[in-house]
Amino acid sequence: MRRTKQFTATVLTMALLVLFRTLPAPGKPAPRVADSDFQQGATSTTSKDVAEQLASSDLRIEFDQNLRSRVVALFAGKEIPLGPFSWSESVVASIVPEKTVPGKQDVWSNFPLRYQRNEVVNDKFGRGHRLVVSGDAGPMRKTVSVTIYETFPTMAIFDVEYANTGTIPFAIRGWRNNSYLIDAKSPAQPAFWSYQSGSYEKRPNWVLPLHPGFYQKNYLGMNASDYGGGTPVVDVWRKDAGLAVGHVEPVPRLISLPVSQPDSHHASVAVISTKDRVLAPQEGFHTLRTFVAVHHGDYFQTLTQYRAFMMRQGFLMASAPDSAFGPIWCAWGYDRNFKLKQVLDTLPTVKKLGFAWVTIDDGWQNNYGDWQLDPKKFPHGDADMKALVDRIHAEGFKAQLWWSPLQASPNSELLKQHPELVLLNQDGSTRKISWWNSVYLCPAERTVVEMQKAMVRKILGDWGFDGLKLDGQHMNAVPPCYNPAHHHQSPDDSVEALPDFFREIYETARSIKPDALVEFCPCGTAYSFFTMPHFNMSVASDPESSFQIRSKGKTLKALMGDNIPYFGDHVELSDGGTDFASTVGVGGVVGTQFVLPSLVKKHGNYDLTPVREKIFAKWVGIYRDTMLSRGEYLGALYDIGFDKPETHAIRKNGEMYYAFFAPHWRGKIELRGLGDGTYQLLDYEHAKKLGTVHGPVASISAAFDKHLMVEARPE
Repeated sequence: MRRTKQFTATVLTMALLVLFRTLPAPGKPAPRVADSDFQQGATSTTSKDVAEQLASSDLRIEFDQNLRSRVVALFAGKEIPLGPFSWSESVVASIVPEKTVPGKQDVWSNFPLRYQRNEVVNDKFGRGHRLVVSGDAGPMRKTVSVTIYETFPTMAIFDVEYANTGTIPFAIRGWRNNSYLIDAKSPAQPAFWSYQSGSYEKRPNWVLPLHPGFYQKNYLGMNASDYGGGTPVVDVWRKDAGLAVGHVEPVPRLISLPVSQPDSHHASVAVISTKDRVLAPQEGFHTLRTFVAVHHGDYFQTLTQYRAFMMRQGFLMASAPDSAFGPIWCAWGYDRNFKLKQVLDTLPTVKKLGFAWVTIDDGWQNNYGDWQLDPKKFPHGDADMKALVDRIHAEGFKAQLWWSPLQASPNSELLKQHPELVLLNQDGSTRKISWWNSVYLCPAERTVVEMQKAMVRKILGDWGFDGLKLDGQHMNAVPPCYNPAHHHQSPDDSVEALPDFFREIYETARSIKPDALVEFCPCGTAYSFFTMPHFNMSVASDPESSFQIRSKGKTLKALMGDNIPYFGDHVELSDGGTDFASTVGVGGVVGTQFVLPSLVKKHGNYDLTPVREKIFAKWVGIYRDTMLSRGEYLGALYDIGFDKPETHAIRKNGEMYYAFFAPHWRGKIELRGLGDGTYQLLDYEHAKKLGTVHGPVASISAAFDKHLMVEARPE
């Protein structure tokens, strides 16, 4: 592919070939590596410069003579280069200074090819083909192993090793894998859409268009005192093709997955680690196992393939009971200061509207950490709580209790008696959890685990609840722990122990009640994949818009599958406070936190007015009649970014259900995924016939505001 001089100048301006940095004087900390330390050495190299390559039916990885690489998608007989050759794998290293002699910190990226081999592999991921290339840059040797498995033809797995072949130690300051520029195919804006998995206090969309000047680091450690973690995958796509990168390690890792659009012509992605280590002479180290994947359409295919790949490593999702798909009413509308009378007096209305679960939320306890019953609400202690659960059951509901197991209040009896249980920062301070003014407990500390398992036994066994609502943005990730009382082998022990902490809670719950519901609500953060096998209900988790409800639903359906219910959270958090369509349309479970106006002093958006009651009754009825939460979500049929209107499709019992969303729409809408036959169309929200169409692909003219819900029933 030819490039103009202007293109070449633009890309070369972005490329920093070698970075020099002076180390500090002895005794001072080494500088941290910034993303800018790894600029992509991209050029307009063409296919004639390919030295080695590895290909499947869908993907080709090409290397040139200096071990730069590029990615080519192979779709429908077409070759689609997604960007130029770049120094996709590089390392920042410096000579270890002796006494007061400063070291020189360089980006090592240009490794002339010296060796290559091809081999066939057959392991737990199946049969595949591997290309190994190696090159030297002075005393530093880089070896890149790329494997494409027949079962995963859209993914290439990278294993990169750096070796010190010299006689002087090197200080490694970080590395970068799968660093690519992606060319814009069209001058239209946006040229790119993206899926980004970093967690931030501002709670941005996970799915969003890019624009020139955009940058997000997507660091999977802590990005605020109590916000961090995420799934180690990012994805950028054009209308014709997309590219994703990430890692496939079996535990959380403290990496960054930066996504940027430096100008109107390009986007970039990468996997970055800034972990320090010293590389002795004749010693080597491996980076994490990372990957690049290609796809057509949006990011849904990437996440389903990632899940399938991780399942080969033992990541099996939990199982959910049938009851988990029932609609939910939560008492949170009455806030922390709720009164039992308010809850009990609301139950008849909850029952009349068709809800199946009643959740007792934050406020039942005396404080965070001790988890004793509030004596003002439960003066007779356990007996009162058992009586409440019995009453909920007597009304025909399942009962769920809110709980936040990783936090403790500074004034709790727990921390007064056991201050050694807290997670400590490197300076010895405790780690604050902002919303609740609490501090972290360390998930790697065995005493913490056993105490919380005992609490599960009390909630489900002694009190009789049917499920847990685990809550808090701090559950998604924890920082490294430096508490000397815990005798960690590494501060990162806390980071890697978090999934096992929740595994033990989940297993304890299911051992007490095999049909227990364990909802996981990490309050606005981008879910960590590593905790997903250890709960059986995901949730929109404090959505800030209806689009977040839908896009989070699409994401979690891809990562967890259709067998785990996705709770669209309280409808009051949607646009206008009544947008049930966004939850129903993506196959989510509906819920609310409404309050009865007669039972509150202050009135607001949670009041169940007569108008809202009619809306609630209609949509809960639609939900229960269709039960689309038990259907097959067909996330690959429509591109959430480029297809207009935004469309979601579900197949159930041979019928197709479509949900179309736009502020205002007048024009054609396309019905994909139909069989070869005739279908009767129904606007199932308004019980209005829309005519017939013939599959497998059909279109109709439509006019709607906000949404249109269509059922296609085969004749």
